Amino acid sequence: MRVLITGAAGFLGSHLADRFLADGHSVVGLDNFVTGHPDNIAHLASESRFEFVRHDISTFTYVPGPLDGVLHFASPASPIDYLELPIQTLKVGSLGTHNALGLARAKGARFFIASTSEVYGDPLVHPQTEDYWGNVNPVGPRGVYDEAKRFSEAITMAYHTYHGLDTRIVRIFNTYGPRMRPRDGRVVSNLIVQALMGEPLTLYGDGSQTRSFCYASDEVEGIYRLFMRGDHRPTNIGNPVEFTVKQLAELVAELTGTSAKITYEPLPVDDPKVRKPDITRARETLGWEPSVPLREGLEKTIAYFRTLVGTPHMAPRVPRPSPAAVRAG
Repeated sequence: MRVLITGAAGFLGSHLADRFLADGHSVVGLDNFVTGHPDNIAHLASESRFEFVRHDISTFTYVPGPLDGVLHFASPASPIDYLELPIQTLKVGSLGTHNALGLARAKGARFFIASTSEVYGDPLVHPQTEDYWGNVNPVGPRGVYDEAKRFSEAITMAYHTYHGLDTRIVRIFNTYGPRMRPRDGRVVSNLIVQALMGEPLTLYGDGSQTRSFCYASDEVEGIYRLFMRGDHRPTNIGNPVEFTVKQLAELVAELTGTSAKITYEPLPVDDPKVRKPDITRARETLGWEPSVPLREGLEKTIAYFRTLVGTPHMAPRVPRPSPAAVRAG
């Protein structure tokens, strides 16, 4: 097959490109490097079956040649990114999804949308099953991401029912592993970077909120199987083993050997208290479940971040200027 992956220079997009290439397929990678990075796909520069296009999927998109699949993974995906880039996040979830769907329809390709557990919001049902409609604040600070993904699911289903397009919807739960951006606002990368740099480990609230962490190779395998043999229904792909973020911080501290203390900051607005996928559908329809335990996955992820120590990647994050500041300056 020949597939297009938007967001191909991102954390998950780059791993997914590797997965398709490993099975002998050809990949067209598309990214505008807003949150993706060229380093994530540098190893593919000499791969003849990989093509890269620098482009914003939120604008008109044309890809020459046949396509068998269009996988839409482009979007800011960490709280710090989509809070700094709210309009871009909404555009890539709406205009970008519309463009990607139109391309898939024109090419007669299967369409795959990377949605998220954030569509469940701060859930009132636990664990979260795919038939739960969620508890989302549409005008809260996280709403730009949550509602962008909810819209992307809705328009994907509209193309499926109205145009008969072959579609897939994956709801991704907290995923971690090599190629995450340091200091990107996600709890795993933040804690690991803080530990390696000897900084206090920051938790929000009292650290009792829970998350379910899925290692990148497990997540990508579930995504790949869903693309290949799933159906149009939303499908949770995540690790159903639940941890408090305090337990995560303690494990990161142990594995890195840091002596830094844990500090506590106020809980952000609308931060989910619990998060755990019900993966019954993935088990039954895809024969998939994760196999990498948190300790093993963290050891691999920490080893990756150690290679970045002393590089500009690990420098303290400089907030992006607001659009108003750009116009004023």
